Amino acid sequence: MDRCQGIKRDGGRCTAPAQPGSSFCYNHDPTHAEKRKRNASRAGKSHSSREITHLKTLLSDLTDKVLEGSLETARAAVANQLINTHLRAIEIERKIKEADELEARIEALENRTNLKGARGWQRR
Repeated sequence: MDRCQGIKRDGGRCTAPAQPGSSFCYNHDPTHAEKRKRNASRAGKSHSSREITHLKTLLSDLTDKVLEGSLETARAAVANQLINTHLRAIEIERKIKEADELEARIEALENRTNLKGARGWQRR
């Protein structure tokens, strides 16, 4: 199998095998540029750790206010439910991103091993 004609960031030639019918590996193939850009954009938009830190601070503040008596428990309970809903949304977002990344990695492996269309992984 031919080697990729792409150039790495350090200026050296890519050592990955070229995809079947192409002179490039998945990471250097210009026909996959838009998909790689979308995947990178998704990764760059992940602010989960900052969001979680913010939500933990909110929960801590809610707890302090309830314990000192400056916030009624009913309002605190509603706020807590909203925070939990937000946390659940963050978790779902993380799982979707993880699944997308795994799918892209599997597709790249299939392309490298020429399994696509043969007996590659199949969704059930």
